[in-house]
Amino acid sequence: MINIGIIGGSGYTAGELIRILMYHPNVNIDFVYSTTNAGKPLHVAHHDLMGDIEMNFTDVVNPNVNVVFLCLGHGKSISFLEENKFASHTKIIDLGNDFRLTKDAVFEGKEFVYGLPELNKSDIKKANFIANPGCFATAIQLALLPLAKNNLLKNDVHINATTGSTGAGVSLAETSHFSWRNNNMSHYKAFEHQHLGEINQSVNQLQADYSDELIFVPNRGDFTRGIFATLYTDSDESLEDLVVKFQDFYKNEPFVTVTTTNINMKQVVQTNKCIISLLKKGNRVLITSIIDNLTKGASGQAIQNMNLMFGLEETTGLHLKPSGF
Repeated sequence: MINIGIIGGSGYTAGELIRILMYHPNVNIDFVYSTTNAGKPLHVAHHDLMGDIEMNFTDVVNPNVNVVFLCLGHGKSISFLEENKFASHTKIIDLGNDFRLTKDAVFEGKEFVYGLPELNKSDIKKANFIANPGCFATAIQLALLPLAKNNLLKNDVHINATTGSTGAGVSLAETSHFSWRNNNMSHYKAFEHQHLGEINQSVNQLQADYSDELIFVPNRGDFTRGIFATLYTDSDESLEDLVVKFQDFYKNEPFVTVTTTNINMKQVVQTNKCIISLLKKGNRVLITSIIDNLTKGASGQAIQNMNLMFGLEETTGLHLKPSGF
């Protein structure tokens, strides 16, 4: 059994990790660390776990677990690892943004591999330290990488993506109150969202000469889970050729499906799936990419990475079904 620890156990991504991992056949949850809820049952923070798991939060770290998941706020993983040392055999999967960029990937001799399995699977299998991708970044990269692989990105890409309220984290903010969010919509960090760095980095990994702009407008939606991303750019390729290239790129990727049908977010919520739809109108290609921001965009992808790191089938524990109604 793989003994795991979860740091930052009160947040949404930690709750999602627990929900999936408590049924993973190869995992034992050793501890869930939370200074704010130490000594209290997990269901105090994660109400959906009541009756499923008898375990309390702790403020004591076991440094000898096989793998630790860091579910801390962005920028806090470095300070936690500076203050808490783990055994040399302990693998680390960081769900924050501290180590995602190449310039930040080495910390105290630990080299973090960018954990997008559809891009870096062979490196993930050999890695001890993983920087889990951002949620917007996952949906957008999966829409772009087949184009980059075939050197088909030749113009600016316009991106509009809407995320659920859980994307903002569990802490209260003005824009997360029900009375503000319900029946409402807004954009934020237009053209300067922090995920653009990792998206550009991955695109250039496959198409080094791409220097046009990814023009990204992120939106807040009045739902709790999911990301619905639309991207468009000019392309000389026919729709049929684009479909072949996308399907070929993802032919060995169990969680990505390519289609030309109209898709909706309920097809992926509470799963580790990404569905990509392609549409061509004249010289313009529209790519729609949908994921669950907490699963494929965070905790499910982290478990997918863990499976690869420990030599398991990457779908283990991740056979999750959406609810279509």
